[in-house]
This record gives sequence, C-alpha cells and structure tokens, in this order.
Amino acid sequence: MDDIRIFVETVLNALGLQGASVPVVRHLLLVVIAVFLTLLSGWLCRKLLVPFALRITKKTPSQWDDVLFDEKVLLTACSIVPAVVLWELLPMVFYQFPIVREMLTRLTAVYIVINSTRLIVQTVNRISLLGGDNGSSKKQYIKSFVGVLRIIVIFIAVIIVIAVLINKSPMSLFAGLGATSAILMLVFKDTIEGLVAGIRLTSNEMVSVGDWITVPGTPVDGNVIDITLTTVKVQQFDNTITTVPPITLVNGAFQNWKGMQDNGNRQVKRKIFFDVKSVKLIDEELRRNLLEKQLANPEQLKESTVNIGLFRSYLEAYLRKRTDVNSNMTLMARQLEATQSGTPIELYFFIGTTDWVSYEASVSDILEHIYAYAREFGLNVYQMFPEQ
Repeated sequence: MDDIRIFVETVLNALGLQGASVPVVRHLLLVVIAVFLTLLSGWLCRKLLVPFALRITKKTPSQWDDVLFDEKVLLTACSIVPAVVLWELLPMVFYQFPIVREMLTRLTAVYIVINSTRLIVQTVNRISLLGGDNGSSKKQYIKSFVGVLRIIVIFIAVIIVIAVLINKSPMSLFAGLGATSAILMLVFKDTIEGLVAGIRLTSNEMVSVGDWITVPGTPVDGNVIDITLTTVKVQQFDNTITTVPPITLVNGAFQNWKGMQDNGNRQVKRKIFFDVKSVKLIDEELRRNLLEKQLANPEQLKESTVNIGLFRSYLEAYLRKRTDVNSNMTLMARQLEATQSGTPIELYFFIGTTDWVSYEASVSDILEHIYAYAREFGLNVYQMFPEQ
C-alpha cells in the first residue's frame, strides 16, 4: 500500500507541484484511487467470480453445492470484498488524519461483520433445504437446528459489533455476559422455553408439516403448514391461518390425525338414545311386520327376543353390508348404561375414507337410516320436549 502512496508523490513531483497544494492534491488522488480500487474489486467479483462459480457448481453431479452456493449467497459474499479492500487502503489514504482513519476503520469493520453475518445466515438457511422431503421428521429437525444456529450467529455478531464500536475485545464482553446470564434468562424466558419446546416437538416427531391436528380449548383444527422454533402455523379448513406456540403443544394435549390419514380409515363413534318405554319383547304384530319387510329371519324372532337387541343385530349386519364401511376393522353396536336421556346404543366402526365431505355424507346417511328404521322395530328415539 505504501507503494501506491510513493507512486502518487512521485507523479506530483514530476508534475512540478509545490507548496501547500501538494498535500491536498495528494490526499484527493489517494481517495480517488481508493474509491476506484474498491469499486473495481466489487465489479470484478460480481462480473467474473460469481458467473465462474455458478458454472462450476452446475457442472458437478452433486446438488448440495447448487443449494449452498447459489447466486444470492455469492453476491452477498461479493459485497464483503470491497469493504476488505477499503479496510486495507484506509491506513494509506488517511495516514495524516488518525481520527478520521479510526472512525472509518470502525465503520468499515462493522459493515464487514454485518455482511459476514448475512452470508453465514444465508448459508445456514440453505442447510435447511438439504436432507429429507418437505414435512419429514429429518427435515424438521434440521430446520430446528438451523433456527438455533441462526440465533447464535446473530447474537455473536451483535457482541462483535458492540465491541468494535466501543473499541473493546469481544472476549471481554463475552466474559461480562456470565455475570448477567441470570438476568438474560429472566428477560428471554419465554423465548428460551419456546426454543426448547420447538426442538422437543420436532426431535420427538410429535408433529410434522401436513399433519392434521386439533388442540382442545383453542380454535386450532387444521393442517400444519409450517413449523419453526417459536411458532406452529396451522391452516384451518376455512383457509384461515392460526399460529400456536410450540410450548402449548408440548405442555398440553393435542390430537394428531396422522395415523388416521396414513391408515385411510376414519373412526365413527356415535350414540343413539332410545326411549326406555319403547323397549319390549317381540309381539306377534311386530314379528309379522319384521318378516314381511325382511328385516329379520324366523330364527331371530324367538319369544324372549327383545326389540332393542334385535335392532342391534340388524345394525351390525347393515353396517357390514355397506361398501363405505371397513368391515375388516372393529365394528360393533353395543348397549351402554341407561341414563335420564334413555337407553343408549353406541355405534363403533370405521369409514373407509379420510375425505371430510365423503365421511360426513356416509355418517349422515347411516344415522338417517337408523332413525328411520328404529320405528320398524318398535323403538322410539328419545326426544326431550319442553315443559308446557
């Protein structure tokens, strides 16, 4: 760098400049040369090095270099080069102005730290694009790790910037943080808990992108579209977005419908209450009506047969005949303990689809059939009438 200054002084002497104007002209020329070299280094990096690096990464068979060293990352790296050149030229340009040189050196150092942090953060973000398909547990774990690493990098960068501005060693600031760690943990208590909860949520594979989850006591009921260390975004079925902190899912209870979605069947568990007064033995008129309509066979119509038990058998047979019901899974119609609302029969079976519209249509059709055919067996569905 001194060679440039000596060259400028030699040129000025050759031009015959003398007197008080020499230092001023020399300083202006050094500033122009510094600005020119700074801009030139940035231009060469953007126009030559970036296209060259992109061509090399495209020719390699691996994909990780295309992700890590894309154009945005390389351009961010190029933004650091002019600052480094200026850093080296400042002592030469302002060797007669130590205060100005010190101020510009610190500002340049801050610029280098900030852009270096941007470069590291962008590179770290690219890591989350590697390894695993979208929504996989491996992908989410890498994303959580990247989130923690990004926070650590930014925290270190802030400490270094402060150290540069106050002209202190960064290590002395890090040592001083030990005394205030308790205060920092208190101030950032919610953030730290959220980070830990986010890591637990992804590392234990409790939920993944694409899962349908339901959180009791909250409006959360939809598909997970994004998981970060501090938030879980859920798209409701009305296309609204609900955000829930991971700590709510970790510390509380939530329902993940992933098993149902993977299995391809959805559970149905419904109760139908019948009036106790309508429960009776099969009489001759009811027996004749059931035989005429082929709702039962003579072997089932014994003298001690109760109409609600016969109806339970009919319901099981009806459900097994339906093509939308998976008869290979648990299927039953059982009687529960009588209540003030009547005698309940609980239906437990599985619909062979997870599509919401098809599921609700099948369940509604089955319940409508039950309500309609209950009278054929002499049963009355319980209904509470308001007092007159």
